[in-house]
Amino acid sequence: MKINFLLSCAFLIPYVVFFICCGIPVFFLETALGQFTSEGGITCWRKVCPLFEGIGYATQVIEAHLNVYYIIILAWAIFYLFNCFTTELPWATCGHEWNTENCVEFQKLNMSNCSPISLQNATSPVMEFWERRVLAISDGIEHIGNLRWELALCLLAAWTICYFCIWKGTKSTGKVVYVTATFPYIMLMILLIRGVTLPGASEGIKFYLYPDISRLSDPQVWVDAGTQIFFSYAICLGCLTALGSYNNYNNNCYSTTSGFMAYEQGVPIAEVAESGPGLAFIAYPKAVTMMPLSPLWATLFFMMLIFLGLDSQFVCVESLVTAVVDMYPKIFRRGYRRELLILGLSIVSYFIGLIMLTEGGMYVFQLFDSYAASGMCLLFVAIFECVCIGWVYGSNRFYDNIEDMIGYKPLSLIKWCWMVLTPGICAVSIEYLSNLF
Repeated sequence: MKINFLLSCAFLIPYVVFFICCGIPVFFLETALGQFTSEGGITCWRKVCPLFEGIGYATQVIEAHLNVYYIIILAWAIFYLFNCFTTELPWATCGHEWNTENCVEFQKLNMSNCSPISLQNATSPVMEFWERRVLAISDGIEHIGNLRWELALCLLAAWTICYFCIWKGTKSTGKVVYVTATFPYIMLMILLIRGVTLPGASEGIKFYLYPDISRLSDPQVWVDAGTQIFFSYAICLGCLTALGSYNNYNNNCYSTTSGFMAYEQGVPIAEVAESGPGLAFIAYPKAVTMMPLSPLWATLFFMMLIFLGLDSQFVCVESLVTAVVDMYPKIFRRGYRRELLILGLSIVSYFIGLIMLTEGGMYVFQLFDSYAASGMCLLFVAIFECVCIGWVYGSNRFYDNIEDMIGYKPLSLIKWCWMVLTPGICAVSIEYLSNLF
C-alpha cells in the first residue's frame, strides 16, 4: 500500500513541499560550501566553523555505510545480467531446480481448474527466482548461512568496474558518465512506451491521476517524502560538498543547483530507493518477460540498472576519498597514494559487504537500508548544517561569500529556509519518527 501511494500523484504534494523547503536549500548550501572552501566533506566545516566539524565526520560515517551496502544492488543486477544471455529467461517459467511445487505461471493459468486454496499458496516464477535462486534467503537474520559465491564474484566485478572508473579522479569519472547517464533515458522511454500499451495500463494511469487525497493527513507520508528527497539527491552525505569543491571559485553554483535537480527529476531513483529491491528485481523483470525478444530487453534493462547504480557509487566513493585526501594532503597527494587509498577502501568495503551476500544477508541489507543512510540520521545532519551556516557562521555572511563567487545574491527565501523553515520541518519529522519506536 505504501509503495502504491508513493507512485501516486498525491505523493507529489508533500514531495514538492519538501523539495522546495528542504531539498533545494540544503543542496545549494552544501554545493556552495564546497565551492567556497575548495575542501571535502570534513575540512570544509573546519574552515567555516571548527566547532561544527563533527558534521563532516557524521556525513562520512554515513557515506562509509552507504559505500558498503549500496553496491550490493549492483551485484544483484550483474547476476541478473548474466542470466539474461539465454533464449528463455530463467524467471519467466517454472520447472527449474529452484522452483517449488507452488510455482505457478499465472499468464498460462486455467482458472477453471484451480481452487482458491491452491491459488492462495501459489508463487510466481519471478519471485522464486529472486528468493530461491538469487538470494537463497534463510528464515531470518539469526540464520546467516553460507556465502553465495556467485554473488561474491558479481560484487567483485562491481567494485573492479567502480575502481577503474574513478581511480584517476573526476577526469576519468566525467568521461564515464557520458554513457552511464545517457543510456538509462533511452531505456526508460522504451519501458514507458511498452508500459502504456499493456492491458490494464489505463487503470494504473487513473490510479496515478485520481489518488486518495485523504492519505495526506497521515504524517508518515510527509516523513517519507522528506527522507526520499534527502536520499534521492544525496543531501547530507558529503557528496555535494566534495563535488562542489572541484568547481572553479566563480562558477555559478546557484544556477547549477537548479539545473542538476531538474535533471535528476527525469530518473525515477525515488521509486527504486523507496520501494526496495522488489521493484527492480521482481516487478520490472516480470514486465520484461511480457515483451517480445524478452532476453534482449532484460539485458538492456539490467545494463541500465547497473549504469544508474554506478553513477551513484562513483559519487559515494569519490566523496569519501576526497574527505580523507583533504584531511591528510601531505600523505595522499603524492605519487599514486590516492589510487592506493581508493583501492584500500574498495577492498575493505568489498569484504564487509560479503555478509550481505550470505543466505541471511538480505536481512542485514535491510538494516543498513533502513537505518544507515536514510531517515533520522540525514534529518539530524540537515538540522546541524542549517544551524551552523544560518546562525553560527551567519546566513548574511555566507550570502556575501556566495555573492563574491557568483556576482549576485540568491533569493532571500533560501536564507530563511536555512535559518527557520528547513531545521523546523526536519525537527518535526524527527519527533514523529521518534514516536514510532
